Amino acid sequence: MSRKSGVLDLAVLGLLHESPMHGYELNKRLKGVLGPFRVISYGTLYPRLADLTSAGYITSDESASESGPGRRKKHVYKLTADGKEHLQELLSEGGPSAWDDEAFGVRFAFFAQTDAETRLRILEGRRSRLEERQESASTSMSTTRGRLDRYTLELQRHGLESVEREVRWLEELIETERAGVAARPRRTTRPATTSPSLDTLTPAIEGDL
Repeated sequence: MSRKSGVLDLAVLGLLHESPMHGYELNKRLKGVLGPFRVISYGTLYPRLADLTSAGYITSDESASESGPGRRKKHVYKLTADGKEHLQELLSEGGPSAWDDEAFGVRFAFFAQTDAETRLRILEGRRSRLEERQESASTSMSTTRGRLDRYTLELQRHGLESVEREVRWLEELIETERAGVAARPRRTTRPATTSPSLDTLTPAIEGDL
C-alpha cells in the first residue's frame, strides 16, 4: 500500500468513526480533511472503500431512505469492530511518516481521537522537520542571493516565511500540549485502611454495657 493510500485510509476510517455516511457525503468530508486542493475522484475513493471492506474494516448497507422510483440506492458505510481497532493502530503511529507534508494535516485533523503523548511526539517531530527545512532555505538564500533575480528571491523569501510561521504555530501547540500532559492527574495508591484497634472499641463497648 502506498503512502497516499495509507493517508486516505486513515481519513476514511477517521471520518466513519465519527458517523456512518454514504460515498457522496464521505467524498465531501474528505475535501475538508485532505484540503481543498486535494481532489479525490470517485475512481480513487470507491476502490479504497472496496479494499477496506474486503479487509473487514468497514461494512456497507443500502440506504432505504434513498430508495424509490427512479432513484438508485446508496450504500452507507460504517466502521466494524476491526476497523475501530485498526484506526487506533494508525492513530498511535507517531514516527517520521506522520510528520511529512502528505500526512501531517490528516493526522492533525484527528488529534481529538489521538492520545496526548502521540500528539506531542508528532508535533515535535514536525517542528524538527521544518526547522531543518528552515535552516536549509536560509543557507540557500544567503549563498545564491547574488545570482537570483528579484522574483525568484521573493519566492524563496515567501517560502521561508511560511516555514517560520508554521514553526511558531507548532511551538504554541507544543507548549499547550506539554501543559496539558503535566496537568494530568497522576494515579496514586489508596492508603490501606486499618481496622480499629481493640483499645478504641473498648470505651464504646463499656458504654453500651
